[in-house]
Amino acid sequence: MDTTTDNRTTIWPCLAFDDARAMIEFLTTAFGFEATAVYAREDDASIVEHGELRLPGGGGIMFGSTGRDDTPFGTRPPGVASLYLVTDSPDALYARAKSAGATIIRDLRDEDYGSRGFSAADPEGNLWSFGTYGGE
Repeated sequence: MDTTTDNRTTIWPCLAFDDARAMIEFLTTAFGFEATAVYAREDDASIVEHGELRLPGGGGIMFGSTGRDDTPFGTRPPGVASLYLVTDSPDALYARAKSAGATIIRDLRDEDYGSRGFSAADPEGNLWSFGTYGGE
């Protein structure tokens, strides 16, 4: 495995969304992602063939519309992902997420292992946890 230390994202969780356009709006508004690529089907702009969202502090996700083809990638169900993202500002992100109407499933709290964070569900059922714990 390549262990270079540049700023490339080296792991990309890939999600499937029923309404990819609405999820772009939600994730940028509630969690601060930035849309860096959105490639729609030529004859139907509502179908996203490939999209990328990045967090300003690092990391990102790839996504596409459900039902876009009959491959295993196109037929995956939405709302089955659970992701953990590291943040230096959990309190501000929690306030932002609540203000944007995110469904909070675990309130902001301090953990006994030293992390501070919270968890929320997006409109399609994916679980997003944010905390200061960056791993061992």
